[in-house]
Amino acid sequence: MLRPGSDAAAILLTLAIGGVGLAAALFLGFPAPALTGPALAVTAFSVASVRLKISASLRNLCFVVIGLSMGTGVTPEVYEAARQWPLSFVLLAVSICIIFFACTAMLRRFWKQGRETAILSSTPGHLSYILGLSSQTRGDIPTISVIQSTRVLALTLLVPFAVSLMGYDTSIMGLPGATMDLYWLAVSLACALVLGFLLHRFRVPAALLLGGMIFSTLTHLTGLVEGHVPQWAVIPAFAIMGSLIGTRFSGVALSTLRRALGAGLVVTAIAFVVTIACAALLVQFIDLPFPQILIAFAPGGVESMAAVAVILGADPTFVAAHHVWRLVILTFLAPAVLGRTQKQTKKNGP
Repeated sequence: MLRPGSDAAAILLTLAIGGVGLAAALFLGFPAPALTGPALAVTAFSVASVRLKISASLRNLCFVVIGLSMGTGVTPEVYEAARQWPLSFVLLAVSICIIFFACTAMLRRFWKQGRETAILSSTPGHLSYILGLSSQTRGDIPTISVIQSTRVLALTLLVPFAVSLMGYDTSIMGLPGATMDLYWLAVSLACALVLGFLLHRFRVPAALLLGGMIFSTLTHLTGLVEGHVPQWAVIPAFAIMGSLIGTRFSGVALSTLRRALGAGLVVTAIAFVVTIACAALLVQFIDLPFPQILIAFAPGGVESMAAVAVILGADPTFVAAHHVWRLVILTFLAPAVLGRTQKQTKKNGP
């Protein structure tokens, strides 16, 4: 029997709320309903101080399923398309720097945040890494967490809505065509989990997602496995992903939320405007669809943007490569700027 307030009860309640959110989003015609519906519903209950949670095992399984689904969409044509990526990587790096320094300046000037808090709040991605850095500084960790979580949630919602407004179909919840049989799905899940945990040991970002994608890509390109991940597996994975995003606000004090939510929304707005501008510039030089570039450049959560890529049928290798490149840049950029700031603080004071 479930005890009220237990972890199991919180997980089941989260899944139930996410399921209701998915149904409501379908009914209302939301874009990417399996992702946006649960994200909104679970966020609403989290903000209302309901204790919600997604277990680590569910989270890991969800990441692997999304990775497997991405890998089934990889085609041999990706090698030809990859010749256009270097310019895209350069422009992505430029957009990351613009977002990072513009948001830091804005938080310092208008929200009067300390240097360390502003820098860590403005980093466009790598949430768990940034929170780890925060614990080693004098930064305001609750504020940083709310601003970063607001960015992830808002971009998860904004990108599908923006693509929908451009006239693209965002109601699809899985790839069309034949599906994998149950045996190969089970084998793929097991092997991808092992590969994902190996990548995690080597500190590879988004290890479980990439483990699923790499294994699925190799087995599909070699012809060992055929078909897409079935919808009965993909749709729950999307819903768990959306619910996971919503749980980031569970347990946040209302005073912290009031203090940081406005800053989080402005940080998101700056990031989204810069992303759209850079994507619009890049599309003039390379032969790729604008929505695909937008998904690849949007500094949302890697796993949530991967889910959006699957839903919209974007080239999974292009999207994944750019999000991993973003994490690599931030792995060096954030501590470098933070270290320089800490030296200045010691010399001049905050």
